[in-house]
Amino acid sequence: MAHAGMSKSFSGMFKETSLAYFFDIGGIFAGLLIASQLEVFQLSPWAIALYPAVVSAKGVIGGLLSGRLGTALHLGTIFPRFFKNTKSFYELLQAMVVITLVTSVAMSCVSLVFGYAFWGITFAEFPSILSVVVATMALGLIITLLTIKVAFISFSRGLDPDIVVYPIMSTTADIIITLFYIAVLNIFFFGFLGSWVIAAIALVHVFLAFYILPRNLRQLEFVKTIRESMFTLLFVAFIVNVTGTVLKGISTFVENRKEVYTVYPALIDMVGDVGSVVGSTATTKLALGLLSPSFYSMRYHAKNIFSAWAASIMMFIILAFLSLTMLGTFSLSSFLSLLLILLVANAIAVAAITVVSYAVSILTFSKGLDPDNFVIPLESSLADSLTTIALLIALLITGAVA
Repeated sequence: MAHAGMSKSFSGMFKETSLAYFFDIGGIFAGLLIASQLEVFQLSPWAIALYPAVVSAKGVIGGLLSGRLGTALHLGTIFPRFFKNTKSFYELLQAMVVITLVTSVAMSCVSLVFGYAFWGITFAEFPSILSVVVATMALGLIITLLTIKVAFISFSRGLDPDIVVYPIMSTTADIIITLFYIAVLNIFFFGFLGSWVIAAIALVHVFLAFYILPRNLRQLEFVKTIRESMFTLLFVAFIVNVTGTVLKGISTFVENRKEVYTVYPALIDMVGDVGSVVGSTATTKLALGLLSPSFYSMRYHAKNIFSAWAASIMMFIILAFLSLTMLGTFSLSSFLSLLLILLVANAIAVAAITVVSYAVSILTFSKGLDPDNFVIPLESSLADSLTTIALLIALLITGAVA
């Protein structure tokens, strides 16, 4: 069981990866939510810019959790059950609560700087940003429990959690966190009472984190997870605001092209999933001694890389078709136009994220760090930014914007 998924053929990897990617189609529903709620996102300059930040941050935390679970399940340090599990499991679970709060606060602080410089907001709006972000991420802790359940089920059924968990949960998380974010925005912007409700939700998360912290400060694995994640989280807090700023720029170009908004969450999901498959399978191979920590060994990881990439191209084609069909604007010319944009974006973003994921895997491992604390968190946040930038470049290259 410990080596499940480590010696599959290219076609086997392609099928398993495609199955996992299939869940990214659900990202279309997150995109439809955005397209149908554009008026809510226009209530404040920070509302649309914070959306990819919230989605990215939740994906980063989910990626950290799924990466740790995948390796731990292979090594046998965590059992596939909620109750009567190992000490490592419960310390990891509590660390997720604290990490979520730290990420939310750091992200809000950085967004204030970006907002003042690029979004046209003032410092007086910081309390609003902070309460909305922390409340949304607090509600998103539900996703943590779902991620654990999916990891346990996949491992128990002989699937490789390094391949299937993050792709499945990244899409599920996107839909859920989009629903929560839209709900929080609607509640927040509707009167004085709404802002107090959101503040109360945020404070519950704060109290929970401060309850956990003093009880775990002497637990080595808890402290190690928090400490090794800090650099990643600070980096993520910065990079997700870059993503938001680029998306805000895209929104000025494509205000009336709902198919771009509709497909956007699925695109960032897909590229992040490619990075997670490349990175997670690499970290597990490194832990099992099946891969040496060098760029030269990348050729021994080629099956994983190219099966992940090939599956993503297939899914991009499907996403282009579905987004136009669900909006009722499908035609051959519109399909080919959107497909060209998506394939150009795919070529740029997937090539970049593959190199990033593999590089982070081998560099952290060679430094004696736990790659699972770095690989998926870094690559997923970078994937969102790279995909958003690649989408903007693709729009410009193909002449889709003036």
